[in-house]
Amino acid sequence: MRIISGIFKGKSINYLKNATTRPLKDSVKENIFNILKHSNLIDVKIENSNILDLYSGVGSFGLESISRGAKKVTFVEENKNTADILKKNLIKLSISNKAIMINDKVENIIGKNKKEKFNIFFLDPPFIKKDFIQVLNLIKKNKVYQTKHIIIIHREKRTEDYLDELISTVLSKKYGRSKIIFGVFK
Repeated sequence: MRIISGIFKGKSINYLKNATTRPLKDSVKENIFNILKHSNLIDVKIENSNILDLYSGVGSFGLESISRGAKKVTFVEENKNTADILKKNLIKLSISNKAIMINDKVENIIGKNKKEKFNIFFLDPPFIKKDFIQVLNLIKKNKVYQTKHIIIIHREKRTEDYLDELISTVLSKKYGRSKIIFGVFK
């Protein structure tokens, strides 16, 4: 697993090698960033963004975002072993000053700091989880999003998630087993 572009281009990052984790593939990650950079449908850019990376795993998306110029990334990962690897990645890249690492359940942290607003939300919950929709509801209810924002959700391509009442889908793409949904709050 590596950083694709930006100031850390080519640097490897640590990740878990077991049956319960599902790392974001480099090819899918690259497509997400190409869409963010080049799509006329999305008016939020990575540069100087404040990003909330939920179910962040070892931090692949957020680390790539920092490499590409994000101002700050808040990582939230529930699993202690995975969070420890993320911390090692932050230290390895010397970017702890641009990151906040929270080892807790995602639903426990939304709304605790109502002053901070994010413009990019990346959600990569385990494919079997459906409770991320509650998390989206909490984000909306607590208004922790900026007027110009984008929500990016990584799901299994066959998953049927009913998001229409909550977000307007801007774009949806399938890559192998993955489905990436880009949307904004209604």
